[in-house]
Amino acid sequence: MPNSLKLKPNANARVLHGHPWIFVNEVTELLPAELDGEVVECRESRGRFLGTGIYNSRSQIVWRRISRDRVELDEAWLREALRRAIARREVPGTAASGSPGAGPEAGAAAPARFTRLVWSESDDLPGVVVDQFGDTLVVQTQTLAMEKRLGTLVALLDELVRPAEIVLRNDASIRRLEGLPLEVKTRSGRPFEPRWMRIDGIDYWLDLQGGQKTGFYLDQREQHAAVAACVGKLAPARPSGVRVLDAFCNQGPFALRCAQAGAAEVLGLDSAGEAIDQALRNAVRNDLRAEFAVANVFDYFTERRDDTWDLIVLDPPPFAKSKGALEGAMRGYKEINLRAMQQLSPGGILATYSCSYHVHDAEFRAMLAEAATDAKRRVQVIEFCHQPPDHPVLVTMPESEYLRGYILRVE
Repeated sequence: MPNSLKLKPNANARVLHGHPWIFVNEVTELLPAELDGEVVECRESRGRFLGTGIYNSRSQIVWRRISRDRVELDEAWLREALRRAIARREVPGTAASGSPGAGPEAGAAAPARFTRLVWSESDDLPGVVVDQFGDTLVVQTQTLAMEKRLGTLVALLDELVRPAEIVLRNDASIRRLEGLPLEVKTRSGRPFEPRWMRIDGIDYWLDLQGGQKTGFYLDQREQHAAVAACVGKLAPARPSGVRVLDAFCNQGPFALRCAQAGAAEVLGLDSAGEAIDQALRNAVRNDLRAEFAVANVFDYFTERRDDTWDLIVLDPPPFAKSKGALEGAMRGYKEINLRAMQQLSPGGILATYSCSYHVHDAEFRAMLAEAATDAKRRVQVIEFCHQPPDHPVLVTMPESEYLRGYILRVE
């Protein structure tokens, strides 16, 4: 059939079990290069139809399914996919509202929304990420097919959401794997200047055009609240106050929420000087007592091994950016978690996270067990942590699940 990929007869492709990707080594032959960025069908070796997807012969992921039916990736299809994605975020109690789980009082203006509106394959839009920051959208396109339709996507987002501005953050290095250039621009053509935005009761100085990722880690908002609540739980047993260490603090949301919750001493560490400057600025703006310092977290734990904390947060960047890096990543995770357990006061709390999708829960849990054994501490699970509902996980696509963690009591 024209414009149709075919799997190799002996291919043990994950797509046969529901995964939306096909790799270049799983097909009998590639299609003409003029079909790159277009919609093609895919069939198994015996001819069974597997669905419609976007094609790119320049990518290792040669095909990404958008539907199990025959569809056209036209304006009507994109509008309906975006509409469904936005509607999913309207569920009460999710991270879609300005304050999770709390609606505005009668007659009051609705709070500004800070949420992920579109999450790639999980919303049938492979390579498209849309984050909402109040009246501004930040859009990333990481596949050739969606890049070719970027103008349509922007117009549809304007129609469906009515934002004041749309920032196009197409500067992620993953775009190079699709043969795409790196660039940042806005819908209006005017620079989007950094500004204060209030998220969950804290003012943050956000650079949506030049900051990390899309400007703020929206996926951890629920965890910021959960960790801050631990301060109140610890306080009765600590008459001199709760001491909090926020490692890999970035802009400082964990530290600031803990200070807001009444922690007596808060220290945030990050190796990026720019992030620390921003965290300090946020603390001053919110009149919160929190200190921040530029430091390598591993070195800090080594140099200050006699320090004792009541609450430690470990939220590092992804250690395992590839499957080949997993073994070294697990050593790194164990090292920092071991050190944290050793430096917690009896009954202290460790909130520890991984944002590496190559690190699965069983591996992360086994690492924590090894760290607890080596630290000679009794460790209990208080809460299992996961990415929020506005970052939905496809059960047939492990790559859509990347954020996991634990809140632990260390005795």
